[in-house]
Amino acid sequence: MLIYDFTYDELEEFILEHGYKKFRAEQIWNWVYKQKVDSFKEMLNLPDDLIELLTSSFTFDVLELVIKNTSQDGTIKFLFDLKDSNLIETVLMNHNYGMSACVTTQVGCNIGCSFCASGVLKKKRDLTAGEIVAQIIKAEKESGVRVSSIVIMGIGEPFDNYKNFVKFVQIVNHPKGLAIGARHITVSTSGLVPKIKEFAHLGVQVNLAVSLHAPTNEIRSKLMKINDRFKVEEVVDAIKYYIHVTNRRVTIEYIMIQELNDSVETAHELAKLLKGMNVYVNLIPYNTVKEAPYERSSLERRQAFYKVLKEHKITAVLRKEQGHDINAACGQLRSQNL
Repeated sequence: MLIYDFTYDELEEFILEHGYKKFRAEQIWNWVYKQKVDSFKEMLNLPDDLIELLTSSFTFDVLELVIKNTSQDGTIKFLFDLKDSNLIETVLMNHNYGMSACVTTQVGCNIGCSFCASGVLKKKRDLTAGEIVAQIIKAEKESGVRVSSIVIMGIGEPFDNYKNFVKFVQIVNHPKGLAIGARHITVSTSGLVPKIKEFAHLGVQVNLAVSLHAPTNEIRSKLMKINDRFKVEEVVDAIKYYIHVTNRRVTIEYIMIQELNDSVETAHELAKLLKGMNVYVNLIPYNTVKEAPYERSSLERRQAFYKVLKEHKITAVLRKEQGHDINAACGQLRSQNL
């Protein structure tokens, strides 16, 4: 079993079951997440018999680096090979507030968004919590930087792997481990309505982002097959429910595609849809992918769209582009190496 798959409480229980004092769990956790060792033999303050037990019970070995690409803007994209030879991607993005890691939660994706390279290959399996955690550890080691925030927006739909997503958050958020605050973690969903409502009652401060990308069913269904299952109105109602339960703001992700969802008329429709809601609209320049026929919205159209939202008093931001020169959009690097 992968050591990263254990929460702190699970590791503590394992230690106690094998007759060791509880404090040993904290020592191990420190070596794994503070010192970031690759071997139990490096845990110098543990007795030999415990090291033997750990070595026979767990492994660190899960990810092998295949490709590392660095953008001119500081974005770093990794292609990792899992033990079962499946490929996944992880991206590090350099912001003025620190380094953010974008992690993958599934091998492939079943959501099938027409603008995204991730869904070209259907989902093969979910990643375990430990395989998601390992992306943070490996990316830090390969880059020599510390991750201070996490976005769960890589390949896959996190809410389609809900149990492992929740466990991942528990592990990286633990104060004795990576200690990444919940408010520095953002999970993105394509709009799985029942899971949005379930997440509302989880009781964590993790930020929620919803990939909306269109204010009407006609446009959204062209972009996202999931809209055939959960219509725009249902997704918005789930967001309202989440806000009501948590009193927290939700980020609306909106990828801007030339002459499809970027007109001023569409901006007015979006403003009407979101009126009065505690949301923040992230207007994202589309990263073109060879698998999709779309082009990025021009800067002029993006600015006009943004202006309409501001006129309607909708909080919005025009996000800067990152990693376009290294194919940083989800799934691009993986699809090119299969």
